[in-house]
Amino acid sequence: MRDRPLIAPLCVVLALAACGGHQVLLTRQAPATFSEEPGGYEEAVVERVIDGDTVEVRITDRVDGLGAGKATLGGTYSVRLIGIDTPESVKPGSPVECFGKEASAAASALLDGRQVRLVRDVEETDAYDRLLRYVYLEGEMANARLVVNGYAHAYTYPPDVRHSALFVWLERRARAGDSGLWAEGVC
Repeated sequence: MRDRPLIAPLCVVLALAACGGHQVLLTRQAPATFSEEPGGYEEAVVERVIDGDTVEVRITDRVDGLGAGKATLGGTYSVRLIGIDTPESVKPGSPVECFGKEASAAASALLDGRQVRLVRDVEETDAYDRLLRYVYLEGEMANARLVVNGYAHAYTYPPDVRHSALFVWLERRARAGDSGLWAEGVC
């Protein structure tokens, strides 16, 4: 994938102390891709971060179009960020995986309490009844921001693959830069 221009930084550099003294660093920007979406989305407020790739939102508005899902206005939903996977930190019956707490802390720093836009790809929900969405802060996709900073890896799961090439490219950048979970000696 060709090098894309990166959007301007958010108002503040997102960094906070996490477990084990690890600093959450989300300084690398992902390409602005919202303008490439098919049109339509749901607006929501992130009420809590469940783990690195799942959040709980309250739907506040909808703009009709192919990207808008079928969530009820005012409803609260779990949302699985499409195209990425993070180490487990809260999966019942499973141990906390290496870098799971850091990935959750990064998602919290980026999304907790924020107004976001949710864009559907092909499927509405997964097997756990979570909405499947690309989550946007302005023009930047949070899913991609987590990958490029090394808190998530690309996870291609058809048929929701609109941005899979972008995620693979961003993971390569994170690995090459020894970012996050790809840093030497982390996992």
